[in-house]
Amino acid sequence: MISWLVLNGLILIIAYLLGATPSGYWIGSWFYGIDIREQGSGSTGATNILRTLGKLPALAVLVIDILKAVLAIALVRYIYSLLFAQNLTIAAGITNIELAKEWMVILAGLMAIVGHSKSIWIGFKGGKSVASSLGILLAMSWVVGLGTLAVFIVVISISRIVSLSSIIAAVSVSGLMFITGKPLPYEIFAIVGGIYVIWRHSSNIERLLAGTEPRIGQKLSTES
Repeated sequence: MISWLVLNGLILIIAYLLGATPSGYWIGSWFYGIDIREQGSGSTGATNILRTLGKLPALAVLVIDILKAVLAIALVRYIYSLLFAQNLTIAAGITNIELAKEWMVILAGLMAIVGHSKSIWIGFKGGKSVASSLGILLAMSWVVGLGTLAVFIVVISISRIVSLSSIIAAVSVSGLMFITGKPLPYEIFAIVGGIYVIWRHSSNIERLLAGTEPRIGQKLSTES
């Protein structure tokens, strides 16, 4: 019989594979005959798709990247709603099934984020994990997700710089989790996920400090 550890291991693998779905790469390859990893910033995310291919493919990538992260969280909640999963959890000596589920939610979320930026399907390359992080937040707490999106929209409307908006939104997540009284696992996700997203923007931060980070509609002149 399958054990609780094996079950959760399988869930995390599936969450990673969902996150690793390289929508930007596939759209660039299938419909435009290009390798998006060799264009612009080299990211497979919606921002580089927007600069390279235009609005419609960028919107498609954005929606897919959000949905695949939502599916990773939905998978955890569905599995933990099943009686056999609850029985396995109790058999493993864990009596608080709800808490176990919430910890698995953040682990699956982190795996999806890593999968998006380090996809097994395209040589462990990928995007900056912004859209996937938003999908996870919306699935975890729509209030926090929408709050984070609002921060992003406000900053981008002022700065017209996607990376800066993403970084500030990532920083704001921890505060939003605290203000809305979310459980400890969610707060930990906000901190760890936020740090990861900011780290993925290290080259953008260098360009921001140098004053060379492009605004919306501008091409990236210096690759990094």
